[in-house]
Amino acid sequence: MNTNPLNRTGLNRRGLLGLGVGAGGAVLLSACGDGGPSDKVTGGGQNAAPAATSYTGPNVALAFWNGFTGGDGPFMKKLVDQFNSEHPNIKVSMNTYQWADYYQKTPAAVATGNGPDVGVMHVDHVATNAARGVVLPLEDLAKALNFKAEDFSPPVWNAGVYNNTRYSIPLDVHPLGFFYNKAVMEKGGLDPEKPPTNNDEYQAALESMKSKGIQGDWVTPFEFTGSMQFQSLLWQFGGNLFDEGGTKALFGEQPGVQALTWMTDHVKNGYSPKNVAQDADLVALRNGKNAFNWNGIWTINTLKEDKDLQWGVAPLPQIGTQKAAWAGSHQFVQFKQKAKDDNKLTAGKVFINWISQHSIEWARGGQVPARAEIRNGAEFKALPEQSAIGTQIDNLHFLPPKPGIADVMATVVTSINEAVLGRKEPAKALADGAAKANQLLEQNAKKYGS
Repeated sequence: MNTNPLNRTGLNRRGLLGLGVGAGGAVLLSACGDGGPSDKVTGGGQNAAPAATSYTGPNVALAFWNGFTGGDGPFMKKLVDQFNSEHPNIKVSMNTYQWADYYQKTPAAVATGNGPDVGVMHVDHVATNAARGVVLPLEDLAKALNFKAEDFSPPVWNAGVYNNTRYSIPLDVHPLGFFYNKAVMEKGGLDPEKPPTNNDEYQAALESMKSKGIQGDWVTPFEFTGSMQFQSLLWQFGGNLFDEGGTKALFGEQPGVQALTWMTDHVKNGYSPKNVAQDADLVALRNGKNAFNWNGIWTINTLKEDKDLQWGVAPLPQIGTQKAAWAGSHQFVQFKQKAKDDNKLTAGKVFINWISQHSIEWARGGQVPARAEIRNGAEFKALPEQSAIGTQIDNLHFLPPKPGIADVMATVVTSINEAVLGRKEPAKALADGAAKANQLLEQNAKKYGS
């Protein structure tokens, strides 16, 4: 699945620190309209149009861009084809790019007046593109459809708001889940149908496997998925990456030290090898070398390829004082137009709403639908792996909607890398990372005027 944050920022899953490209590295959009910063879209926006739940205007063609180049692409293409068959006056054409290319191409295309009409962005790139005037407000669509936070889930719904204005509509969430190899658990003296749910059970399971010569939980120093595991643990211990306004790094405080120490202790105590290579943790799970793996929901379809593998998936164990899990989210956006076209804007909103209503097909591609009525329906509950991970929906966390925040995350990845590889103690690695993050946050505030 190309939900992977590394894929969206320019490196594949085997890159070391896949950050620093993305939307934060794209061109500024002073050429979007007639002027520079004064031409940025805010509030109602010069291109905003009344939202409608149906489109009765003349035939219109919509360009829909996204980064679904992996196994998820055919599921979205099927939905687009169905939409076109049911809406003869709207023709949606779908173009896919690698996420890194997408985040570079789209702002440049919008700047020259050749951008798409509708697109999908990872939620941590929405604020950046809103600040640059690349995407349009979607307040009118949310109000016309009477959407509320509880129609989705407050964390994912609120993640699409920048400067008190909604710029995106959630399509899905793709959280971290707890994958386990049942055969390895059994070899380690564990009940393969009872994965650990808390820290005491987790530690006991690791000790049991260690006594049988099994390193049961490999810790990776990389973004994929060490950073996601760290973030989940940080929130479980009551911490945060940044303050609410995204102006100060908090991940170097005590909850962060607890989280990273929990990970590095795996190596010190012999539960994990040292220097685990990128993706080696998942490969080991598939090859019967380890039992536990914190990984994204996209792993479901990967493991299903192994017909003889005995595996399961559950919500993340609660290691700290509260339940929490890392998640990403694909969200729909509309792009700024060179010349306002109300027909395209209205048709685009109809398309967004229709896909959202039919997102059960998207769930089959390995996602959790953001829309509650789909997520709570019988068809989604019939997908046991997705629905198991989906039970975490109200415990998910997202980055603060701050322009450039995705690029600042490189400092978190570096801290984890240094600590897990034994180059620095967790507290020192996090303190150094947080200091660098504060410098970048200050630079971004000047860069984006916020």
